[in-house]
Amino acid sequence: MKSTAFAVLSLVALASTAPAALVARAPPNIPSYSTAQTELGGLRVAAQGSSTGYSRDLFPHWGTVSGTCNTRETVLKRDGTSVVTDSACTSTSGRWYSPYDGATWSLASDVDIDHVVPLSNAWKSGAASWTTSRRQTFANDLTYPQLIAVTDNVNQAKGDQGPEAWKPPVTSYYCTYAKMWIRVKSVYSLTVTSAEKSALTSMLNSC
Repeated sequence: MKSTAFAVLSLVALASTAPAALVARAPPNIPSYSTAQTELGGLRVAAQGSSTGYSRDLFPHWGTVSGTCNTRETVLKRDGTSVVTDSACTSTSGRWYSPYDGATWSLASDVDIDHVVPLSNAWKSGAASWTTSRRQTFANDLTYPQLIAVTDNVNQAKGDQGPEAWKPPVTSYYCTYAKMWIRVKSVYSLTVTSAEKSALTSMLNSC
């Protein structure tokens, strides 16, 4: 009887000290499959514009959101589990699941905040004519699925490529990725190339 009670108490102790379950997070306002199809149909197809004049500095990013917290730290807290921050809002501990590659990280330095539609891609599909204020809104958008915490190396491998050239390593994420990309392009009235639209259509077919 004592051994049984000891075993139960041991299990309870282990459960109480185990790390919190890693919760799968998702950016806000990802459209449904049918809505994404409709939005994709509404995007204007055009050849990609020139990169002449492009600079990341033209998209002011990681601005202050609240107090000492900038956009990056806000997304790290939103997408992470059990995230602890210091007085400067820097994430000192936590756990992050990267849906692009299925990896889990415990150091914020291993995590990048990806612009789902890269700034350079946006520039070449309509943002070159925007005001700086609109480009700033785009680069720090917490309302639509434009920002997501992912493995830094995977984000760097993506670079400024569109879905016709780069897709998440986890194929089961194609559907969600396509829906996020389409929503952002739709909200900001950005164009797509024919190859980009074809890739997005194929990715939606995996939903």
